[in-house]
Amino acid sequence: MSTRRKFLKTAAVTTGAVGASALGSAHIYAQEPKKITWRLQTYAGPALAEHVIKPSIDAFNLAAKGEMEIQLYFADQLVPTGELFRAMQRGTIDAVQSDDDSIAAPVDVSVFGGYFPFATRYSLDVPVLFEKYGLRQIWEEAYGEVEGVTWLGAGAWDPCHFATVEPIRSLADLKGKRIFTFPTAGKFLSRFGVIPVTLPWEDVEVAVQTGELDGITWSGITEDYTVGWADVTKYFLTNNISGAWIGSYFANSEKWAEVPAHLQTLFKLCMDSSHYYRQHWYWGGEAQLRVEGGKLELTTIPDAEWKTVEDEAHKFWDEIAKASPRSAKVVEIFKKYNALMAKAGPPYRY
Repeated sequence: MSTRRKFLKTAAVTTGAVGASALGSAHIYAQEPKKITWRLQTYAGPALAEHVIKPSIDAFNLAAKGEMEIQLYFADQLVPTGELFRAMQRGTIDAVQSDDDSIAAPVDVSVFGGYFPFATRYSLDVPVLFEKYGLRQIWEEAYGEVEGVTWLGAGAWDPCHFATVEPIRSLADLKGKRIFTFPTAGKFLSRFGVIPVTLPWEDVEVAVQTGELDGITWSGITEDYTVGWADVTKYFLTNNISGAWIGSYFANSEKWAEVPAHLQTLFKLCMDSSHYYRQHWYWGGEAQLRVEGGKLELTTIPDAEWKTVEDEAHKFWDEIAKASPRSAKVVEIFKKYNALMAKAGPPYRY
C-alpha cells in the first residue's frame, strides 16, 4: 500500500541518485580538457610550406593526441604578411612563422630578421649566434617589452641570391632592376640602384612574367625551383648578400599561456625538427640545383667588385647600430662573430 511517507522516501532516494549521477557526470566532464585549436599563418606559400613548416605541424598534431590542433595557413591566406604582427596581438590569429622584418614587428631588432646583409655566411651561423653569442636573450628582452606577442625562437633558412630575367655580371647590371625582396634587404640594395618592390607572395611569379618585376632576391636556388620562380627567370647570381635568412616563431601571449607545459614543450621540439629539416634540405638543394638544375644559367660578379658590396654592408651596419643601444649590441655581436670566423679560416670562412 502506498503512503505519502513511502512516496516522499522513494522520491528522496531517487532524487539523491539522480543528483549523484549528475554530479558524477559533471565531475567526469570537468576532467576532460577542451581541445585547444590554433590558427598559425606562415610567410610561405603552399609549395614552400610543404618543406619549411608543414611536416613539423603535422607531427605536432599527431603527437598532441587530440589535446591540441594547429590549423596551418599559407602566405597572405588570412592576413597580409605585413599585418601579421598586429593580427597576432589582437588574437585574430594565434601564431606566426616569419621573419621579424616582413611582419613589421615593432621592436628595434626587427631589421636583423630576414636577410640582414652579410651578417651570416652559412645556415649554421644562425643557431650559433642565437644560442652561443647571446641573440636569444636579446630577442627575448626586445619582445618582452611588447604587449600581446611572445617570441618563441629563431632558426636558419636559405641564402639570399638574385634570380633574374636578364644576366647580372657586374654591379652596373643591378641599376634600375625592379626586384621583389625583403624590407631591410631592399633598403640596402637600393644603394646599388635596385628598385625594391613589395607584392603579395602569390603574385610574384606573374609579376615577373608580365615585366612588372625584373627579378627576385628573396631566396636561394632551392626555393627558386620549388615555388616555380626558376620557370620565369633565366639567370641565378652566385654571389649572395646573406648566407641565411633568420626566421622566427611567434604566438599570441594569452593563447601561449593557455597551452599546458607539455604541449609547449612539444611545440618547441617540433620547431627544432623544422629547423633541422631545413638545414639539410637547403644545404643539399643549393649545391645540387646549381649543378643539375638545368633551368637557370649561373652568373657571378667578380670578387674584387663584390667586395665593394660587402664594404658598404659594414657601413650599413654602423648606421643601423645608431638606432638604439640594443641594435648597437647586435651589430657588435655580428662583428665579433664574423671576425672570429675569419680568423678560424677554412671551413668556417674562405
